[in-house]
Amino acid sequence: MAISVGRGRRGGFRDINITPLVDVMLVLLVVFMVTAPLLTTGLRIDLPEVKAASTPIKDARLLISITKEERVLFGEEDVTADIDEALKNSARVQKERELYIRADKDARYEIVAKVVAAARNSGVESLNLLVEPVIEDAPEEPTTNPKGAKAGAK
Repeated sequence: MAISVGRGRRGGFRDINITPLVDVMLVLLVVFMVTAPLLTTGLRIDLPEVKAASTPIKDARLLISITKEERVLFGEEDVTADIDEALKNSARVQKERELYIRADKDARYEIVAKVVAAARNSGVESLNLLVEPVIEDAPEEPTTNPKGAKAGAK
C-alpha cells in the first residue's frame, strides 16, 4: 500500500466569491439613486447687485418703460396692448435698429421678456437694458473744531 504525501490543496480557490462585490455595487446603486434627484433641484441662484455707470439715452422715442403695474410705455405712449405693432410701425426703430428698455424693479420677468421678444421680432439689433446705478458713498472726512481739537472732545 502506498501513501501519497502532499496531495492536499495547494494554491488558492478555484472559484471567485463575488458576493462582496455584488453587495458593494448594490450600496453604490442605492446611493446614486438617492442623490441624483437632489443634484438637479438643489440649484440656487443669487443675482448680483448692479454697479454700472449711467447710460446716456439718445432719444426718448427709443425708450420703452415698463411699470410695476405691467404697463408698457413707448416714449410717452401706452402700448401695452400692441407692443409688436408699435415697434414695427416706428420708423425711428426700424431705421436705427436700437432700443432702450427701462423696467421697474418690481415688474414681473414675463412682461420684460415679452418686450424683448417684440423688439427682436421687429428687427432691433441693439437692445440696452437700463438700470439704476448704485452710488457708493464717499468716506466721511473727520470733523474738527476751529481750534484744531477733535470733535466731541471736552
